[in-house]
Amino acid sequence: MGGPRALRLRLASGAGAGLPAGPPASLRRGRRPGRRRLPPAAAPAGQRSALPGAAAALRDRAAVRSFARSDRRARGSGLPAAKRSVAAGRPLLRVLLIVVALGLIPSAGLAHEVRPAYLEIRETAPDTFAVTWKQPVLADRRLAIEPALPPECGREAVQLPEHTGSALLERWETHCDLTRGTLRIDGLAATLTDALVRISYLNGDVRSQILKPADPSLDLAADTPAIGGYFLLGIEHLLLGIDHILFVVGLVLFIRSPWTLVKTVTAFTVAHSVTLALSVLGLVVLSPGPVEAVIALSILFLARELMVPEARRSRLTVAAPWIMAFAFGLLHGFGFAGALADIGLPRDQLAVSLLMFNLGIEAGQLAVIAALLAAGWAAHRAAAALLPVAERGFAVAMGCVAGFWTIDRVLVLF
Repeated sequence: MGGPRALRLRLASGAGAGLPAGPPASLRRGRRPGRRRLPPAAAPAGQRSALPGAAAALRDRAAVRSFARSDRRARGSGLPAAKRSVAAGRPLLRVLLIVVALGLIPSAGLAHEVRPAYLEIRETAPDTFAVTWKQPVLADRRLAIEPALPPECGREAVQLPEHTGSALLERWETHCDLTRGTLRIDGLAATLTDALVRISYLNGDVRSQILKPADPSLDLAADTPAIGGYFLLGIEHLLLGIDHILFVVGLVLFIRSPWTLVKTVTAFTVAHSVTLALSVLGLVVLSPGPVEAVIALSILFLARELMVPEARRSRLTVAAPWIMAFAFGLLHGFGFAGALADIGLPRDQLAVSLLMFNLGIEAGQLAVIAALLAAGWAAHRAAAALLPVAERGFAVAMGCVAGFWTIDRVLVLF
């Protein structure tokens, strides 16, 4: 075999058309290692260069990034139409959640502050009655409300007013016939509180009724239920107790399984029923100030559990939330007992009145849970994709309010 033959390259016929004339470029090593770049070919006469904008963008990285951003904005970030609508609605949802949080913070000061007044009238002798008037005190100021008996009923043996923590207590006697006429609470229409009136007679008859700002009078000749007022008081106390409502709502949002929710709510109910009874019967009595502060802490803890991912939640709350609910329910029961102590219970019907008050609390609690489940079902059908955002936003608002309560109630202790 001979030596290697010299190879010569040549262009196919017609392939050189359009190339610039001139001597062939010499192939030599450049000053820097790298790939040789051919000069850009000029466009044929009468034709425009292909994609001049794209070529310029490729030479300018900043232009490329700007083009990509504008392209994503133009195409809605590449999201499907349903997800783009959710993303567009989130700013409005955030505004609504902020409004809810700001609306709850002023209401935080009203938790356990809209207590009912209590008027007890007990017949000690024919047409002789011992009157006990207890009204709530807000920030060391009494409300401008006063019981007004029939005109013929005067005040005798008036005792000095007593302050019992969160209430003002007044006692006196009156001599008149309280089986007819009208009893009213002057000034009640200008407040947000109710008044529970209880009249017991020597013959064993008992009259009990709640007077509201819209109807602050009682017809003494009309028949009224004896203990039904405590059932209504239990409902109203739950519905007006914003801290208890937030805790119940937090439990419903925290638990996904229906059976687990039933067990958790049952544990909470049993726990606060036990401590409510123990406190009212005088077996276990705690100071209301620390109890209210710890109740606020329980709501803050639940809000924290709602805000963090499930992997970072407490193991006990995830594995056995009914234990958490039972422990915090014991505290909430002492809170219910404090409100009931401000009202007072009839000594001759203590057990029945306590039972009716507790049943009223349970009825209010079930009403809140039913309303929340119905609202969640409707929201899931209307905008299921927004539910996680709404739940997280509610947890943040709940935590803000609970934090405000905690600081406020702790400062009151000092």
